[in-house]
Amino acid sequence: MAARLRQHYQKNVAPSLIKEFGYTNVMAVPKLEKISINIGLGEATQNPKLMDGAVGELGQIAGQRPVVTKARKSVAAFKLRTGMSIGCMVTLRGDRMYEFLDRLVNVALPRVRDFRGVSSKSFDGRGNYTLGIRDQLLFPEIDYAKVEKTKGMNITITTTAKTDAEGLALLRHLGMPFRQ
Repeated sequence: MAARLRQHYQKNVAPSLIKEFGYTNVMAVPKLEKISINIGLGEATQNPKLMDGAVGELGQIAGQRPVVTKARKSVAAFKLRTGMSIGCMVTLRGDRMYEFLDRLVNVALPRVRDFRGVSSKSFDGRGNYTLGIRDQLLFPEIDYAKVEKTKGMNITITTTAKTDAEGLALLRHLGMPFRQ
């Protein structure tokens, strides 16, 4: 069974985008390509145990095993050597991507305190959107008792949109709560 948000995209979002932007070709309609979630842990240089917690929590949130990112070069000021683990990331595509976006929009973001919507200025000029989350406890999959340190994460939503206006329209139709 396809993800709920994917069905919503095919039934409602794509036709309304065709009407809004006047696409003549169905393949020109912007769609989601992938969602990348990244946790950068600079403190993992001093305490390598933090890495296990971050990998486990990101795996729970994303529903697939994250890749551990390693330092490319040594930086003496940060006590960092080449090859040290400094973060983890995961790339979601297909139904998992739609499932995650559905949970992000309908469950996680509304749990932010004093939430008024996400900024519409975080587009990169080519229709891709990035947002930062300060702590991982917004997601209901994370058990509060087992968390030793709150970790922020960057979520990048890559679309096939050519412009920011198209990307904004796509995400707005998919239910992303933008500030007015």
